[in-house]
Amino acid sequence: MIPHISRLLDLWRIAAHYRLDTLIPAEDVPPKARRLLKIIQAHPAAWSSKQQKNPLKLKEALEEMGPLAIKLGQLLSTRRDLIPPHVLEQLVMLQDRVKPFDANIAKQRIETSLKADIATLFARFDEKPLAAASIAQVHTAALHDGKEVVVKVTRPDIKVQIIQDFEILAWLGQALERRLEAARALHLCEIIQDYRQTILNELDLTLEADNTRRMRHYFTGSSMMYVPDVYMDSTDVMVAERITGVPISDKETFDRLGMNRAELAEKGLTIFFTQVFRDNFFHADMHPGNVFVETIDPQNPRYIALDCAIMGELSKQDQMTVARMLLAVMNSNFMQLIQVVHQAGWIPPGTDQDALSREMRRTVGPMVSKPMHELDFAGILIQVMDIARRFHLEIPPQLMLLLKTLVHVEGLGTDLYPDLDIWKLAKPILTQWVKSNMDPIKNIKELGQQIPDLLLGAQDIPSLVIDSLNGLKNQSAWQERQLRELQQVRVQMEQQQRRSWTFGSIIAICLTIAIVAPWYASIILIVFAGLLAMWRIVK
Repeated sequence: MIPHISRLLDLWRIAAHYRLDTLIPAEDVPPKARRLLKIIQAHPAAWSSKQQKNPLKLKEALEEMGPLAIKLGQLLSTRRDLIPPHVLEQLVMLQDRVKPFDANIAKQRIETSLKADIATLFARFDEKPLAAASIAQVHTAALHDGKEVVVKVTRPDIKVQIIQDFEILAWLGQALERRLEAARALHLCEIIQDYRQTILNELDLTLEADNTRRMRHYFTGSSMMYVPDVYMDSTDVMVAERITGVPISDKETFDRLGMNRAELAEKGLTIFFTQVFRDNFFHADMHPGNVFVETIDPQNPRYIALDCAIMGELSKQDQMTVARMLLAVMNSNFMQLIQVVHQAGWIPPGTDQDALSREMRRTVGPMVSKPMHELDFAGILIQVMDIARRFHLEIPPQLMLLLKTLVHVEGLGTDLYPDLDIWKLAKPILTQWVKSNMDPIKNIKELGQQIPDLLLGAQDIPSLVIDSLNGLKNQSAWQERQLRELQQVRVQMEQQQRRSWTFGSIIAICLTIAIVAPWYASIILIVFAGLLAMWRIVK
């Protein structure tokens, strides 16, 4: 059953009202997607719409559709190589220029959430929002000690809509998994559920505050990145240090200040690999609205990380798998790549690994032989997913967030400095990390650090052994009791069967006599009554 039909109809109405079917010329739309244009045109809202020439129709439509649509627009806004300029301009506005909600509502939510009035909390509060995004908007303010801060406030009444939209996505995911092998290989439904929880977590600003403090700890004193301090937080409000910088997309300012964009791009990628492999805690929502650059020292600029609501983590095994896969690609060793994937358990038994290696070489090979500005990274990922579908590879859902982040990073890097050599930069970082984690001396030291915990745990071993033996004993006694009861039931059933057969035989004999000699009928009735009484006594 289709969930939330009224919500689907509303999305259809919005698309028709803003005439999204006219956003791109029909001849530029893939043939399989042209049916969607006809569906949009069929809605009555499209017949009288005056939005066809509205230069901001996509931005306004996505805003009206809600937070998930805005998130999609933010993801696409990093793909300058794929999106037409007139569309990209609207998507960029979704990074921090979404339609704000009323300032009085924001102040009311702040006072309710922090349990104090605005005058008590702040020496100054600016009602005009500094920025507005899909989940929250930001106001500037000052604390009573003079510190300049930003106040982030979640939008009211968006949780219900988000839940509805994810239920629709879950229904679509189930439908696709039933019909498409690629969707099953990607565990599409699990990905949707994981992303659902990620977005719902984003509504709780206490989690973002904790993430921000954790990342600030990792980069304390760093010359590469600065993370603002958090002063106050609650479920709906977060008060943090105000920073000075410009978005990563502001190339004009970088050029005006004489910043080296190549070095800036390399520093950004170094930060990303550091987050993934050193800290195992990476920013997974890296659109330009969340990544700023300090302008205080143009010769040695630092990145500024904002909006740490969506963060990614990998298991130790997945970390090692990703690192070894990337190194195999950089070394053009595709048989080793297949071996790594096989060891990770992603390749089903019986797969032709030579054929898989040839396909990966054909698809992934260009990634290390061409400069970034000549690569379509998203297109390569799509081809890799197609290979996964054809060879029935199992891709863990937790890696999909990393792939999404890689698309963001690649888009930002290409836009900032098209000739950036990502592989030349990444190879020494990954090589050093793999060597460090496979170093036997380091592993022995880590084991030594765990000895106190092991010794403390060893004190519990005798009681655990006794509990286990008692459990086995009790289980054995239980099994013996069950066996005896089953044997008793079997004996009773056999006795019942014999009695039933004996009684049935006697009945049959009596009926035969009654039919042959009717004048014995009274005697037979008396005998039958006696037998019945005996049967009841025996039973």
